[in-house]
Amino acid sequence: METYRTKIKTLEDLKAELQRVRAQGKKIVFTNGCFDIMHPGHVRYLWNARQLGDFLVVAVNSDQSVRQIKGPSRPILAEDARSEIIAALEFVDGVVVFDEEDPLNVIESLLPDVLVKGGDWSEERIIGADAVRRAGGEVRVIPFVEGFSTTTIIEKIRTSFVRAGLC
Repeated sequence: METYRTKIKTLEDLKAELQRVRAQGKKIVFTNGCFDIMHPGHVRYLWNARQLGDFLVVAVNSDQSVRQIKGPSRPILAEDARSEIIAALEFVDGVVVFDEEDPLNVIESLLPDVLVKGGDWSEERIIGADAVRRAGGEVRVIPFVEGFSTTTIIEKIRTSFVRAGLC
């Protein structure tokens, strides 16, 4: 039985799938992130990214990668859980986990038609933008969804525990 988990692929398997998708004339959209605690900001961002093409690939930072970026107390959810949640979204077509601190190797390997990041990134800082443009693709920035942040959610939980005397 095929489930949403089949969307989670190795880089090589995803690369092969994208060859088939390209052969059908479909536009491939790529984004990446930690997606540590999923919230409406993530869902809205990913849905908007999918509207820019026909096939959305989401690269998820591995646990090791998240620790390099966010520090030793992160991630909250393990990479298997985070990638499964992303894969369960109907509008996500492929998920790959990567170990590096940034997704440059994945982007250069897949060369999507559209590279997307959130509004908290300026176009000049988007990793892989040059490679995608050189290959004829485009780079898009989706406005940041105010009011949602994994870091803020974690801080609210910590504050609640402290106020309740549980820490």
